[in-house]
Amino acid sequence: MVDETNVEGDKFGTIDADDIPYTVGYIKGKFTEAEDGRRESEIRWQKAYKNYRGVLDGTTAYTATEKSKVFVKITKVKVLAAYGQIIDILFSNKKFPLVVESTPVPEGIAEFAHLSQNPMDQQQEEEPNAFLAGLEEKYGQAPSLKEGPSSMGEPQISPSRESARKLEKVIHDQLVNTEAVKILRHAIFECCLLGCGIIKGPFSTFKEIQAWQVNQEGTRNYAPYQKNVPLISAVSCWDFYPDPAATSVEDCDYVIERHKMNREQLRSLRKKPHFDLEAIDRCLEMGPNYIERGYESSIRDEDDFDTAHKSRYEVLEYWGYLDKHLAEQLGLEIPEEQDNLDSLHTNIWICGNNILRAVVNPFTPARIPYQSVPYEINPYNFFGIGVAENMEDAQMLMNGHMRMAIDNLVLAGNMVFDIDETSLVPGQSMEIYPGKIFRRQSGVTGTAVNAVKFPSTANENIQMYQVSRQLADEETGIPSIIHGQTGVTGTGRTAAGLSMLMSSAGLSIKTAIKNIDDYLLKPMGEGYFQWNMQFNEEHPDILGDLEIKPKGTAAVMQKEIRSQRLLTLLQT
Repeated sequence: MVDETNVEGDKFGTIDADDIPYTVGYIKGKFTEAEDGRRESEIRWQKAYKNYRGVLDGTTAYTATEKSKVFVKITKVKVLAAYGQIIDILFSNKKFPLVVESTPVPEGIAEFAHLSQNPMDQQQEEEPNAFLAGLEEKYGQAPSLKEGPSSMGEPQISPSRESARKLEKVIHDQLVNTEAVKILRHAIFECCLLGCGIIKGPFSTFKEIQAWQVNQEGTRNYAPYQKNVPLISAVSCWDFYPDPAATSVEDCDYVIERHKMNREQLRSLRKKPHFDLEAIDRCLEMGPNYIERGYESSIRDEDDFDTAHKSRYEVLEYWGYLDKHLAEQLGLEIPEEQDNLDSLHTNIWICGNNILRAVVNPFTPARIPYQSVPYEINPYNFFGIGVAENMEDAQMLMNGHMRMAIDNLVLAGNMVFDIDETSLVPGQSMEIYPGKIFRRQSGVTGTAVNAVKFPSTANENIQMYQVSRQLADEETGIPSIIHGQTGVTGTGRTAAGLSMLMSSAGLSIKTAIKNIDDYLLKPMGEGYFQWNMQFNEEHPDILGDLEIKPKGTAAVMQKEIRSQRLLTLLQT
């Protein structure tokens, strides 16, 4: 997805042609380093994706006698079950699972305020508090609010909580206006399938607000207007290249996002702020430069992949540190507070050997604007572990035993004939059909043509298939009853037993939800908070030491309590 960045930053300076190759080479070197560092992860993703799609690749070994190539897509069922559960828990309520609260001891804003009855307090207060003045208008009082708790029995309010509630309302409105839930669904799906989901932003963008105005004649005229809003986007794991030495976004020295653009998408960058128009024109004149990666031919469903990418452009978006002398060569205006640093946090876009955009990181405080959430944490790797990888062996066993059962049934379900040709008249056809007559020469009746039936081992293979399926349930922590298994026996026959099974099944989902809370919702909420503090001019009165709290885990508890109450009602 094309970056919708529209934030204030240092404008692109005058670049000497001799300085460009060195900077471009530096970024391309970092890209090659990151690409080599995630090679093993790409192999894991390809296996997970093929198991999800039910595609057999060249790594699957077959014996010379195997005929069946059946693939039982249980991986797809498990991935969709995990994805559906997470989506149902997070977004089943009308309210987005994110709240804003004031800290126990707020900084920069009063924890309590009360209605002062002493007129001398107003005269002593030289600099009135702007936020308190806004609260006075809300409560319809004269300018008489004073910081601090009230006396016993007198009314008081909490300005810090009022500020937190206002910011929460603003963030929820921004999330709804930019369809954030739809974007998060894409990241959560990749989180379940590949083990890692990536969200980018928030960035500033201008959204057209549909509005109508009534003129003096009483007729309505369409009068839309532009509004600056924060926007997030989902980034595929295949297009995200982090620092190979890092295990989290906070630990990254740099990250690179790889864009695959057509001609119109590249041309649309001219409308974005701080892009070099001449560099974009040079790229368009030179033609497409997209380089196919090794994994793409195995995961894309394009009929003619060899020619499909030849009309595309490869654009690299770099977020990370750059040496100060390189930044000066690029013509970047270094802020005074960063003038004494050896390196600067920058954002640079390149296409081929051309620098399309180069700015100092516009966010305050400087941060890499990406959030990465693992389904299951891998403590020694940036990318996590997904559902498909957890049940890779079980999927292989299920496929193997099902193929063996089918190949055996082909033999056991057909008759094989043993024919003694010396007892038959020569020249006869050996074709078998109802009413067939074999002419004999001599010998005992019935000994010339004999039917041979092979024993069936399908039952044993089906039993091993069921064992492999139960193994998949244990490896993923998602029992088959979650995604509609029928004929449940044993513990699941009673309401109490079913409740116990459902509670056990929720443990793995709780872990995934907790990861989404810690690694996605909370950093994203903090990003929205910092964006509003820096760029939102409509609400300058939002102040204070505020804390973003995700509520995904709380949604799990609410759903469990609701289920327990329903089961209690059924038992009653």
